[in-house]
Amino acid sequence: MPGWASPGGLEANLEMRPEEIWNNVEFVQLEEANSVPRKSTINVDEEDEALQICRVCGDKANGYHFNVMTCEGCKGFFRRAMKRNVRLRCPFRKGTCEITRKTRRQCQACRLRKCLESGMKKEMIMSDAAVEQRRALIMRKKKERIEAQPPGVQGLTEEQRMLIAELMDAQMKTFDTTFSQFKDFRLPEVFSSGQEIPEFLQTSVGEEALSWRQIKEELCPMKLSLQLRGEDGSVWNYRPPANSNGKEIIPMLPHLADMSTYMFKGVINFAKVISCFRDLPIEDQISLLKGATFEICILRFNTLFNTETGTWDCGRLAYCCEDPEGGFQKLLLDPLIKFHYMLKKLQLHKEEYVLMQAISLFSPDRPGVVQRSVVDQLQERFAMALKAYIECSRPQPTHRFLFMKIIAVLTELRSINAQHTQRLLRIQDSHPFITTPLIRELISSTDG
Repeated sequence: MPGWASPGGLEANLEMRPEEIWNNVEFVQLEEANSVPRKSTINVDEEDEALQICRVCGDKANGYHFNVMTCEGCKGFFRRAMKRNVRLRCPFRKGTCEITRKTRRQCQACRLRKCLESGMKKEMIMSDAAVEQRRALIMRKKKERIEAQPPGVQGLTEEQRMLIAELMDAQMKTFDTTFSQFKDFRLPEVFSSGQEIPEFLQTSVGEEALSWRQIKEELCPMKLSLQLRGEDGSVWNYRPPANSNGKEIIPMLPHLADMSTYMFKGVINFAKVISCFRDLPIEDQISLLKGATFEICILRFNTLFNTETGTWDCGRLAYCCEDPEGGFQKLLLDPLIKFHYMLKKLQLHKEEYVLMQAISLFSPDRPGVVQRSVVDQLQERFAMALKAYIECSRPQPTHRFLFMKIIAVLTELRSINAQHTQRLLRIQDSHPFITTPLIRELISSTDG
């Protein structure tokens, strides 16, 4: 089913050392369906490299002011000096004082000279009336934005609104809900009696046979069918073979691997877009992604789940789990299927889903996390934003327990994640050639 990281073709794109995998996942900013996608690489340190300095005093600049990149202090000084129109003299009678962040207050004349030499222009200073007019326009625009926001958002603090806006932006850029960019995938093939079955599925003895039999039981509680709608309107259906000797697993593995690869890359890029995640040490970034990638994939897939049909609608692709005995109740015995129905029943908003993703990502108790207190504070910020969003946007008392239900869901998701990791570790131990570099990195230990 969607969300299960199965073996397949990652090697061609990710055959590199473990430490390179995380920083070299291609970042794709998703555009409208009919536009050309833009591609770039996210560098953890790119913001630090892009810091600008004031051309006057060397302090950290915050933008262009009066034609020159300056700090807020030099901007205000230049405006005041020009408006006073006073002839300034160097108290040291040199006229060549060095202007730095520490010395800029010692000589106004030399500071003004440096402003003018840097290219600051008096004619670009707005009049008091123009400044007031501009302030009034900014306030009016701000009021209009607040009034245009949904009722629930208006009750949030400015920090919480910005937090949610950043997460929603990251989600939009990295989650292709139409799967329009998911094109290079393999479709399942049915193995007929005349085809050669892979060696690892042939009859074996001893511990290896027992191990594979256990894996088959874990991976095949239900069978997964697939429907592909062509651009010309045609429909291609795949149903797993009726026999239950293990061969029905084989045809779907390459396709599921391609889907898992696509989703995992999206989750890694989602994290890289979030500014407070980029501020963490690279070692903590890797540890958090190892712990949360599968959980975030499940949360994303839940937004595509149709409870009426039991289908995940992924653009032109649709996946459906089928009980071989035809009984609906047996489906719910699988923890992951039950989880999808339970979460979908809450009818969450997009904002609530994306805040859940952030809470999962910033989990301080993931193995290998060093700055636990920092991550803990970040997780608390996202949790409080979720609680505030629910209180503002959901009618009370109908949804008074929704926040606690969501926290319980995240706890259950941690349990499913642990089971999933153990399942993949058993596959890797028995048949290491099945797994891929990215999957091996996701399930590898971060303790040593």
